[in-house]
Amino acid sequence: MPTARGTGSTNMLTVRDAISADVEAITRIYNLGIASGTGTLDTHPREPAEIAAWLDKAARYPVLVIEQAGEVAGFARLFEYRPRACYASIAEYSIYLHPEAQGKGFGSTLLAALIERAKSLTFTKLVSRIFTFNHASRALCQKLGFREVGVYEAHGQLNGQWLDVVIVEYLIRENL
Repeated sequence: MPTARGTGSTNMLTVRDAISADVEAITRIYNLGIASGTGTLDTHPREPAEIAAWLDKAARYPVLVIEQAGEVAGFARLFEYRPRACYASIAEYSIYLHPEAQGKGFGSTLLAALIERAKSLTFTKLVSRIFTFNHASRALCQKLGFREVGVYEAHGQLNGQWLDVVIVEYLIRENL
């Protein structure tokens, strides 16, 4: 697992489209995010087949991975915000990093690449929900130009506790 960001050829970060060979690593990273209790209201571990289904929609809703020295350290993806036609230019996003890759700039690199991909796919806005206590994700979004637009109180229950989430958005002004 990548542990440092460097400039040598073995430490270079690469962001690319996910392929079927990445499904196992993405599944592992997502399940670590579920187990942490800090990244999602999801409570059951995902199976590789569920993750593989994301790749079927990758032409419109890409899944990107970040790797170092050939090892997947995290992923980010776009997915449908709402099924109504009026929302077709808005995408939700999620980003997950292996715990050893957190706090090393991997998230900034990966999310910036996802924003660029969203621009090229003519999306006008990216949105997500972040636990109010997830300061690292909130700081990442702020760094990349997202704005916090509100809080959903008691948005979901995790381990018997109601949790609030911050709603974030990123306007892709050149596509408006």
